[in-house]
Amino acid sequence: MSDNKKYSMLVSNTLLFAISNFSSKLVSLFIQPYLTYALESPDVMGVIKLMQSVTNLLIPVVSLGVSYAVIRFGLDKTKDKSSVFMNGLATILAGFALMVLFWPLVRMIPNAASYLVLLYLCVLASCLRTLCTQFIRARMCNRLVAVDGVLTTLTLLGFYFLYLSVFNMGATGYLLALFCSDICSAAFVFLAGGCRHYFNLRKFSLSLWKEMLRYCVPMIPASISFWIINASDQFYVQAMCGGYEGRSSEAWVGLLSTGYYLPQIITFVGQFFYEAWQLSAVTVEEDREAFFSKVFRVYASVLFCCAAGIIWLCQPMMHLFRADYYDAWQFVPFLVLASMCTCLNNFLNSVYVVYKKSSGSLYTMLAGALLNLVLNYLFILWMGPVGATSASFLSLLLVFLLRAYSTRGLLYIDFHPKWMIVNLGLILVEIWVLFYVENWVAPVTILTMVVCGLNFREVYSMAQKLLGMVAGRLHHKKA
Repeated sequence: MSDNKKYSMLVSNTLLFAISNFSSKLVSLFIQPYLTYALESPDVMGVIKLMQSVTNLLIPVVSLGVSYAVIRFGLDKTKDKSSVFMNGLATILAGFALMVLFWPLVRMIPNAASYLVLLYLCVLASCLRTLCTQFIRARMCNRLVAVDGVLTTLTLLGFYFLYLSVFNMGATGYLLALFCSDICSAAFVFLAGGCRHYFNLRKFSLSLWKEMLRYCVPMIPASISFWIINASDQFYVQAMCGGYEGRSSEAWVGLLSTGYYLPQIITFVGQFFYEAWQLSAVTVEEDREAFFSKVFRVYASVLFCCAAGIIWLCQPMMHLFRADYYDAWQFVPFLVLASMCTCLNNFLNSVYVVYKKSSGSLYTMLAGALLNLVLNYLFILWMGPVGATSASFLSLLLVFLLRAYSTRGLLYIDFHPKWMIVNLGLILVEIWVLFYVENWVAPVTILTMVVCGLNFREVYSMAQKLLGMVAGRLHHKKA
């Protein structure tokens, strides 16, 4: 495959997945301010975010991380796709049946008892939707992925309005909207994506199932470790911050979850890119080291610019929310850096995917999770609720450093460490100024411009490729 074709395929798929996810991500950006008005108080916001975190914890446990195996083995031309699909479905159903047996244990999770049925339904619907969407991605049905993204957005928005604004169901309505949207998406993709043609009980393959489980089972503790780093903050804050500065622990959780609003932008960029990247990473076999190195430099440049810009905007953007949520801005800066590290970690995880070395993902995430458990406790004692965000950043930074080191034995990537240190140092100075300098606007603006200037060449080259692809598509349609 020629260099132009490799990069064109990556850019084309990135555009396609961006289109498929753009509407849902746009809704996510608007839905958070809407929720602050639709829900009674930050306390209720805290409860629904805790329940969503519980759901995110249970999903990889129930599915055994099989979605990773579905796309990896589905892309393998030597594997029977019906067997891949049936093995994935069997894994999810078996895992869900096991979770039902552990009903009394799940009830012991804080706040879960009141929403247990809905939690189970949300977990099942999410697992089934992920199975179907990953399977059609493995079959390169990328246009259908785009259509599903738009339709899922519309249904989620409709269910939010119905259950929160019309029926005023609070936390119950929020979870019910998630379930209804996911199950509708799963049904649509199953039918429109032709998954039904691959549904054949006789195609279940025990030998392939064992191979898939060997690949994906190490992903379970890796996913749980990722959850610990990203979501356990809320449970630490709930347990340790009751009464801090006159607020309840649930209120602090609500503010912390609102602080994720702006870092979502970086997460969205990472999701758009990674969905396309994992296809290129596996299918492109020639000059992989040069390909990975060049793409990493451009990708990291975009992330650094986004991080600096979002931190610059974090205080003004909080005026979109109800007034009692404004203090959530202080959670944003280090959550932005944590999100940036997550995107870079996912990029390096693609090396493990290519070489089917999922144990590398496990060990690195486990190290980060253990550090996070310690730092969360120490930093919250030291700095209050905002300390949880610094703990997340440092834990994910450790994961990046470990993956940068461990992947060198599989694939050499030029990380340009001096360039990365300079960028990170400038952003850390920007954060310090934001917290400790009263007239912060001018210095933070200058620092943001410096970061963008350092990365202009790479970002500009990427923009040229994207615009060229769009112009080419428009010209082709007119012709």
